[in-house]
Amino acid sequence: MSVRTPDPDWNPGDEPVVRPPANPGWLSDLELAEVRGRLPLLYVEAVPVRVDGLGQVTEVGVLLRANAVGEMTRTLVSGRVMYGETIRDALFRHLEKDLGPMAFPLLPASPVPFTVAEYFPLPGITPFTDERQHAVSLAFVVPVTGTCEPRQDALEVTWMTPAEAVGDTVVSEMEGGRGLLVKQGLASVGALR
Repeated sequence: MSVRTPDPDWNPGDEPVVRPPANPGWLSDLELAEVRGRLPLLYVEAVPVRVDGLGQVTEVGVLLRANAVGEMTRTLVSGRVMYGETIRDALFRHLEKDLGPMAFPLLPASPVPFTVAEYFPLPGITPFTDERQHAVSLAFVVPVTGTCEPRQDALEVTWMTPAEAVGDTVVSEMEGGRGLLVKQGLASVGALR
């Protein structure tokens, strides 16, 4: 509804037609680039784990993927939270997107992150970097019980012991400082000794 004072030669057909986007939760590539340059974006990240009958972490899942310049890197399940989406729904969506529909993640009854990581485009502000944007990420340790078949841009899920996951080799392959997130996540559930 327009509340402007019309010009003397105005007719209703002159008003631009504003249509809501087909999917209001998603931004076009151009809109996303513009938003990334102006605002921090909210993300969720998950350290997928396998646990034994006592709930002790036995394995950690790390994704292998090719980055924008073709280098092989390791990363975690991660992605943006859409407008109108709950943290729980975003976490589940990204776990299914990255690990496949048969991963069967066990989301906690109360989704409280083990840490909040801030990613900056310039290194040195925090241990976490993302050259595209300033992002705030809620990080969770999530047990999965099913079969993981990576989808989207992940090539494989590598399962390793907690000690292997925090070893220098794996940590150096993790992009954006995510090796520290793995260490923090495993420490938060008592998996590092």
